[in-house]
This record gives sequence, structure tokens and C-alpha cells, in this order.
Amino acid sequence: MDTSLVLQNLFTPPVLFFFLGVIAVLVGSDLEIPAPLPKLFSLYLLLAIGFKGGLELQHSGVSGQVLPTIAAAVLMSLVVPLYSFAVLRWKLDSFNAAAIAGTYGSISAVTFITAESFLDTQHLQHDGFMVAALALMESPAIIVGLLLVKLAAPQQRPSSGGMRWGAVLHEALLNGSVYLLVGSLLVGFLSAANSPSSVEKMLPFTDNLFYGALSFFLLDMGIVAAQRLRDLKQAGVFLISFAVLMPLFNALLGTLIARGLALSPGNALLFVVLCASASYIAVPAAMRMTVPEANPSFYISTALGLTFPFNILVGIPLYMALINTVLPAAG
Repeated sequence: MDTSLVLQNLFTPPVLFFFLGVIAVLVGSDLEIPAPLPKLFSLYLLLAIGFKGGLELQHSGVSGQVLPTIAAAVLMSLVVPLYSFAVLRWKLDSFNAAAIAGTYGSISAVTFITAESFLDTQHLQHDGFMVAALALMESPAIIVGLLLVKLAAPQQRPSSGGMRWGAVLHEALLNGSVYLLVGSLLVGFLSAANSPSSVEKMLPFTDNLFYGALSFFLLDMGIVAAQRLRDLKQAGVFLISFAVLMPLFNALLGTLIARGLALSPGNALLFVVLCASASYIAVPAAMRMTVPEANPSFYISTALGLTFPFNILVGIPLYMALINTVLPAAG
């Protein structure tokens, strides 16, 4: 592996601000980001990436790779929870195994955005349709995770305590992040197709502010991730190992699929990052609502306290090196 990729990633402002947040907790600083701001920046990042993805999708068109890539992404979000559940059942009950499996079958939008930023520093192009894959991978994993609970542990729940599937599907398909991503993608696509002059007026907002907003958001994520490290003591060695090894396995599988799809290096990295990331917002929210028997410390601390930092600090350049080795076009 080329260590220069890791160093280039570690010394970018967003990642350094993430470190700054982590260190603030470790040294006992009273640095605190007011609660509304991280939510605001999260919404901004989703809007900006969706809008820019729509612009790129309109400019590049719907090529022959679009539908197969999106289908492969959705398939991964369905399959990853299944084999993750099988692994987790070695040590955990059905409720906790299903909640964590759903978490690792879904995606982290911030990891995806950080990977896009990494590609920009490497001057590697990527296509807007990868944002559509991002948006469509979240919901299937939630549904599979809940189905696993229903199928694997029916006897452990009262017969009257059935899941509210209407609420589950609403949360899976219309949660805020999915809605804003898909909506922004459509806005960007339609604007670029029908009103190109209006797009120019949006660029100072969606482009010029993006890197700074990502840096500020990762500062807050560093604080939150470091606070979650305390919960890892409860998770134990098995879950800590799972939180690092499962993303690596998913990344390897994603790389092989990207090779089969003949993706460019930039699109391949984004696809692999989607496969290797874990949700720490949408899926935990759905699991808290529908699987109260699962311990939130397990599925939140592993995804946010370990997998997320691992991916943005080491995983992204590691996956890029793997892609450069496996993909013929990147060799």
C-alpha cells in the first residue's frame, strides 16, 4: 500500500478537524458544538451533494453503467445484513445481531462525502449517479434488519407486539436524509436540464462553502465519536473486531464487484466506501423505534466509535490502494 495516500488523507483539513474533535474529548476540553449546528451542517451537506450529483448526472447522462451499479449497490444493502447477522449470532442474541447487521448493511453519507473530498484531492473523476446509489442503499438494510428480527426471534416477543410496518416503511423510505438526498438530486438534474443559468447562482452555495462545512461537521463528529469510545468497553473484543474486519471484508467484496462492473477508479472508490460503511443515524433511529430489545450501545458505538473513524482515517486510502491493485483501469 502506498503510504502517501494515507498521509495525504490524514493531513486534509476535514480529517485534521476530526482529530481536533477527538483530542478535545481525550484531554477534557469543554469544546462543544451547539446542538442545532451539526444538524444544520448535516442537512447542508446532503443538499449540496445531492444537487451536485444531479448536475453531474444530467451532464454525463444515464450511461450503460448506471442501472447495473445502482442494482449492485441495492443488492449489497440486502445481502450484507444477512451474512453479518450469521456472524454476529455466534456471540449475540437475535435482537442485537439484527440491529447491528442492519447498521452495517446501510451507509454513512458523511463517509461517502469524505471519500468524494479525497477523490478531489487526487484529481479523480466520479459520476453523479453514485449519489443515487447512496440514497437507495439506506432503506433496504433497515427492512432486512427488521425482517431478521421477525423471523429469528418470533417466540421472544408477545404475539400482540407486532411491528408497525407502516411506520417502519415510512421511516425506511421517507426519513429525512433519503428524502433530501433524492429530492436534491432531482432538483439538480431538472435545473441543469431546463435552467442552466440558475445553476450558476447556486454554485457559490453548493461548491464554495462545501469544504468548510464538511470540516466543521467532522469537528463535531470527532467529539461525538470520542464520546462513544467509552461504550466500546461494553461491546467487548468480538464486536470491536467485527467493527473493523467486517468493513474490510465488505470493501474487498465491493472491489471485486466494481471490477466486474468495469467502474472507473473514482466510481469504484465510492462504491466500495458505500459497501464498507455503516449507518449511525437512520438505522439506529429505526432500530430504537422497532427493536427496543437491542442495546443501542452496541450498534451505535461500533458504527460511530470505530467503523466511522477507521473508514475516514485509514479505510478510504486503503480502499483506493486496493482498487489500484485490483482494477485493470487503475493499474
